[in-house]
Amino acid sequence: MKRYSLFAVLLVTAATVQAEAPKPEVGKWVPLFNGKDLNNWTPKIRYHAAGDNFANTFRVEDGVIKVGYDGYDEFNETFGHLFYNGTFSNYRLRVEYRFLGEQCKGGPGWAFRNSGLMLHGESPESMAKDQDFPASIELQLLGGNGTDKRTTSNLCTPGTNVVMDDKLITRHCTSSSSKTYHGDDWVTCEVEVHGSKVVKHWLDGEVVLEYEQCQLDDRDLHAKELIVKNGGRLLTGGTISLQSESHPCEFRKVEIMLLEE
Repeated sequence: MKRYSLFAVLLVTAATVQAEAPKPEVGKWVPLFNGKDLNNWTPKIRYHAAGDNFANTFRVEDGVIKVGYDGYDEFNETFGHLFYNGTFSNYRLRVEYRFLGEQCKGGPGWAFRNSGLMLHGESPESMAKDQDFPASIELQLLGGNGTDKRTTSNLCTPGTNVVMDDKLITRHCTSSSSKTYHGDDWVTCEVEVHGSKVVKHWLDGEVVLEYEQCQLDDRDLHAKELIVKNGGRLLTGGTISLQSESHPCEFRKVEIMLLEE
C-alpha cells in the first residue's frame, strides 16, 4: 500500500475543488491553458482568499492569459499567483510569455518587467491570507529595459533552497546564462523537472541554468510548517502557478509533457 504525505494529500484535495482537468499524457505535449477561459486555474492574491480574483487581475482576452492592473489604484505589494489545479513531479513545462505596457503604480523597482513560473509549490488554500509568495521553486521571468543586460529564466527560492555543484544554495536568486530579451516580443521558455532530482531551465534550445535537490527551507517559518506536513524537506512535486508582480504581462501558451519517473 502506498503512503502519501499530508502535504501531498492537501494539494490533491485542493486540485479537485473545480472540475477535473484532462489528464496530461506521458511523452505528449498537452495544453494546461485552453485559450478560452481560466477553467481549472485558481487565483490566490495577497490579502484575499484563494479563488478571489481581486480586480480581475488574471483574465483571458484574445486567446491569452493577461495579467493586468487597470483595476488597481496602487499595487501595495498585492502579489498574486494563478495556480493550475493539479500537482506534478516529472515533466517538461513550456510557456510563451511577454511583457508590455507600464508597471502598476506603487510596484517595487525590482518588479519592473518581472514575473515567474512557480514550481513544486504548495496549494493556494494552504497559503495565509497575507502571504506574498507560495513556498516554491521560481523560474523567474525578466524583460530587458532596452539598454542593459538582464537575464531571464533565473532561479528564485521563496521558502526553499536548492543544491548546485554539491553545495546548498541559500541565496534568494541565482542568474541564468541567458541573453537579454528586450521589447514586447513573445519569448518561449521551457523547464525540465525530475522530481526532487535535477531541474533544467531551457531557452532557445540551450540549458541556461541547472540545479537539483529542491527542498523547503527550515529558516522560513511557513516552510518549517510545511516540512512537518510533508514529512521532510525534499520536494518531489507540487503545484504550478503563474505570477503577478505589478508589471502587465501575457501568457500565450502553457503546455506540459509528463516524463517517465
